[in-house]
Amino acid sequence: MISFTDFNKNKLENGLYVVSTPIGNLSDISFRAIDVLSQSHFIVCEDTRVSKKLLEKYKIKNKLISNHKFNEKKNLEKLIGLLKSDKIISLISDAGTPCVSDPGSVLVNEAIKENIKIYSVPGASSVAAAFSVSGFTGKYFFYGFFPEKKNELENDLKTLANLNCSIVFFISAKKFEKKKTEIKKYFSKRKLVICKEITKLYEEYFRVNVNDVDKLNINLKGEITLVFSPLALDNENFLDTKDKKKIKKLIKKSSIKDIIKIISKNKKISKKEIYNFCLNIKNES
Repeated sequence: MISFTDFNKNKLENGLYVVSTPIGNLSDISFRAIDVLSQSHFIVCEDTRVSKKLLEKYKIKNKLISNHKFNEKKNLEKLIGLLKSDKIISLISDAGTPCVSDPGSVLVNEAIKENIKIYSVPGASSVAAAFSVSGFTGKYFFYGFFPEKKNELENDLKTLANLNCSIVFFISAKKFEKKKTEIKKYFSKRKLVICKEITKLYEEYFRVNVNDVDKLNINLKGEITLVFSPLALDNENFLDTKDKKKIKKLIKKSSIKDIIKIISKNKKISKKEIYNFCLNIKNES
């Protein structure tokens, strides 16, 4: 049996709260996160300008302390001092969860050394969101951002290429264009989902076989999330436009089971992908 804790706002303990914030859509925040942020004596954030937009939406006016990769070590003594004086401090990043390819681990590790209580306030995750819509199943390995040094990138990709699970990366749109050669070299036997603007107004997902990544004519900006399929799917294709049109005609007179047989007859496509597409059409009608 799973038990759920109902946090009473009058019983918030002193300590460090690692709070997840929305990755795009400001509505993707938990009631608990709003409660904790509202009660915090200080909110430690990456960029105060970014965090203010979220806090203003929920009428939270607590003091912000800027904490990014260039000053987080300098801030340590001050922040640990505040925590030792029984203050409630929330740690947030510009988007998503602190310490996951974002600043914050320096403060968390120091708090651990000082035996300060640390609490997790989970929420939106671009990693989980991207994997959930990828259509891939089983395990996944989260890498984070591509490293800057070419040798480090080559060594890591060489190792990752042998993993038979999905692999999730963060990368800037500019770097993605520059690293297509390396991507094709190490992941040619996989499929790729490119996730753009997750939860935002111009949210889009582009599905392609890695070998065809150069043929993509898409406009990418900012940071994107890449999800590579497991090696086990290396011979499967995505549903293309013709397949989707055919399914839309068939679904009016055929069962999903029959549609799966028809569509997968001449080329290998994940049955789950066909099934999910059929369900989406039925839900829309």
